[in-house]
Amino acid sequence: MAEENKKSKIAEREEEILKFWQENKIFEKSLEKPAPKGEFVFYEGPPTANGKPGIHHLEARAFKDLIPRYKTMRGFHVRRKGGWDTHGLPVELQVEKQLGLKSKREIEDYGIEKFNQKCKESVWEYVDLWEKFTDRIGFWVDQKNPYITYKNYYIEAVWNILKKIEEKKLLYKDYKVVPWCPRCGTGLSSHELAQGYEDVKDLSVTVKFKIVGEENTYLLAWTTTPWTLPGNVALAVGKNIDYVKIKIGEEFFILAKSRLSVITENYEITQEMKGKDLVGLEYEPLFPYFTETKNAFRVVVGDFVSTDDGVGIVHIAPAFGDDDYKVGQKENIGWVQHVGMDGRFIEEVKDFAGQEVKPREE
Repeated sequence: MAEENKKSKIAEREEEILKFWQENKIFEKSLEKPAPKGEFVFYEGPPTANGKPGIHHLEARAFKDLIPRYKTMRGFHVRRKGGWDTHGLPVELQVEKQLGLKSKREIEDYGIEKFNQKCKESVWEYVDLWEKFTDRIGFWVDQKNPYITYKNYYIEAVWNILKKIEEKKLLYKDYKVVPWCPRCGTGLSSHELAQGYEDVKDLSVTVKFKIVGEENTYLLAWTTTPWTLPGNVALAVGKNIDYVKIKIGEEFFILAKSRLSVITENYEITQEMKGKDLVGLEYEPLFPYFTETKNAFRVVVGDFVSTDDGVGIVHIAPAFGDDDYKVGQKENIGWVQHVGMDGRFIEEVKDFAGQEVKPREE
């Protein structure tokens, strides 16, 4: 057993080098040496110490260490101030689990000040592990004087930066489509979203939209998010895609020619056209909720439309998709957001008001 636990020659050599660096303060001396080329600014993206360091942190920190070392050798002065990220959803979720809380309302009932204090305690849970990890991998960064994001000096510095940006008239207010968590009442970063990524089966529907002024004639559109249909304001086609009008019984339907395989009934092709020939067609609103929306309920061009799946016509709800939002902006279509921040249909959506758009299991 003793032989199995013996360190490798490589590990022993690494530890000897680390000891030499620490005893002779080599990192500190690298900051004091002449720097004829001036400053090379390096900001360490700070970790959150309420989770243990992993192999992915080692990989990222290898690059964070390599580049400043290289720049130091090239004659730059590279400050390397460490820091701790003490804000964010991962911290809050961990504390929620510890306290048995299941919603933003329960956090408010528990007490925001008390909850914040628990979060502040949580972010230091594994700080000792992080410091040992940082030393062992030879990552040169100032851990003795770190910045801490929940401290007032840090928060005030961020607000000061925003204030200066605003004074220069570089801020503007607009909408942006982001992932949203109705349970937490907050937007999600791509990183936070990826933490809960999983493949799920979801409902998709093909919907018919009646063309204004044409009897029994409909545009077909396919969507995997039926709950966005009350917010429909346009239909997008690919301008160079081939479309057909088909007859089934007494009704006519328009869809992409290459997607005729989705039609299960017997049909007859009565007309062929390009997507650009459909642009400008008006159709009747699917629901009676937002019928006065500016420049809405017509066919527009969408560069993202494909015939890989669906029917080649895309339902557009600008509040619920980046492509949809861009089309809405380009076409100057009025803004419709039929779902509240709590994930429920708003009062104007009378037939579904108050219902969760995606019912979830607690």
